[in-house]
Formats: sequence, structure tokens, C-alpha cells
Amino acid sequence: MRLPLRRIFEEKRRVLIAVASALVLNIAVFAGVVYPLGARVRGAEARALAAGQALQAAEREDAVVRGVAQGRERTDAALKAFYKDVLPSSFAQARQSTYLRLSQLAEEHNLEQARRSHDREQKKDAALARLRITTSLQGDYEDIRRFIYTVESGDDFIVIDSIALRQGAEVGSPLTLDLGLSTYYRDKPDGT
Repeated sequence: MRLPLRRIFEEKRRVLIAVASALVLNIAVFAGVVYPLGARVRGAEARALAAGQALQAAEREDAVVRGVAQGRERTDAALKAFYKDVLPSSFAQARQSTYLRLSQLAEEHNLEQARRSHDREQKKDAALARLRITTSLQGDYEDIRRFIYTVESGDDFIVIDSIALRQGAEVGSPLTLDLGLSTYYRDKPDGT
């Protein structure tokens, strides 16, 4: 049996025209309104994603910069404390504290001081000056070794520049330790 489409179309023309019109109108609304809005939404989502990633990158960079700034502040505070608490504030104070400490250590380690001298070194416009000390100590090897270890590991800011160890010509004579030492002191009162 064959459907008579023409007859159906003529009888239901109004309904079919209304449905066809609604379909065309739907297609037109989709093409003219919905699709462009969807494209705008997808573009806005892509921009929002890019902005979120840029924000995260900026937050990471901000955290790094803050960390560097805090590290610099801690370093500055530690340096100021070092200048204030550890380094002597003048040549006289540096010489007195270093000579006293070296004498105490020599006595503790059963060493005898044979000689001692100092020399001052100051560079132009430098905040720190250097006090060079040369000293000769006599004693046995173990005492000399412990003395050197104590100087190197002590809280005092005394640096060993040179070491020379020698023994006299006579058998059983004590060893002589010739030391070149340095310490630094603030040449300016503000410690900068």
C-alpha cells in the first residue's frame, strides 16, 4: 500500500508548515544565536584557563621572590650580628682578645710561646681591617696537634694562614710550630 503523500500534505498543510517553520526557526536560532554564544563561552573558558595558569605562575614567582627577600633579610641580620657579636670593634680589642686567647690555648695545651708579633693591614674604604699575627710555640706533637684543632674549631674568628713545624738539631728537642694567623676587626664603628 502506498501512502498518498500529496493527500496527506494537502490535508495537514497547516500543521506541516508550522512544524517546518519551527524547524527552520530552530536552525536559524541555533546558527545565529546559540552557536556564536557557545563559541564565545569556549573562548571565555580558554581565556579563564590561561588566566588561571598565569595567576599560578605569578604566585609561584611571588613566593620565590618573597623567599629571596626573606633570605636576604636573614643574611643581613646574621651579618650584622656577626659584626656586632663576633668581630672586635677596634685594632686594640682585636689584638688584646687574640693574644689573650692564643696565650690561654697555648697554656691549656702545654705549649711554650717563644715569640709573637703582629702586623696591621687596612684596605682603603674597607669596613674590615686585618690583624696578622705570627707566633712560635714549642711543645710535643700531640699538644701542637690539639692546639691547632682548638684554634680551627673555636668560636673565635681566628684564621690559620700558614703552619710550619720544625724540630731542633738536638735529639729529643721540642718541636717548634711557626704559625701565621689572621683575625679581622671592624674599622668603622657602625659595622658596615
